[in-house]
Amino acid sequence: MTPQSRKTALLICMAAGLSACTVLSKPPVGNPKVPQPAKSVLIERYLGRWYELYRYDAAFQRDCEAVSADYSRNADGSIRVLNTCHKGAVDGAVTTVTGKAKVVDAASGAKLKVSFFGPFYGDYWVMDHAEDYQWSIVGEPSGRYLWVLSRDPKPSDALKTLLRRRVEELGYDWSLVRETRQ
Repeated sequence: MTPQSRKTALLICMAAGLSACTVLSKPPVGNPKVPQPAKSVLIERYLGRWYELYRYDAAFQRDCEAVSADYSRNADGSIRVLNTCHKGAVDGAVTTVTGKAKVVDAASGAKLKVSFFGPFYGDYWVMDHAEDYQWSIVGEPSGRYLWVLSRDPKPSDALKTLLRRRVEELGYDWSLVRETRQ
């Protein structure tokens, strides 16, 4: 085997390995037909602190409890995102990650792109929200990720029931949902 063919074989093996990792690490599709967001979002009203009530499990949130997200304006008009997680328990070690979001659908304000790592952006769609912005349901077009957020870390059982019903109406598989301890 020549040095060039060894290099080519190594690159092919590395690419195959990376592809396998990507396929294996993808969470299941919980909604094969993600709808468009239900209503417009006024970003200024969306800013502030949100508490995660439920989510689809994702590797980047492994062992996270007492999750919150704080949204505020950056000087350039983009949105600062500060996600906080307590590892393993509500009183576990705190980890934070700061990102940047931008609205990509100015007509509705409901579709954003969020980045926590350089130039790489992911979709963040506000699928539905309360008229008073006390809860929101967030997803993205692949149907693999879902977050249910509230302004109150411990909402009423009635609100939890309403949110479950709304998540299911939007086509999400509730059996994949994980409750976040607050």
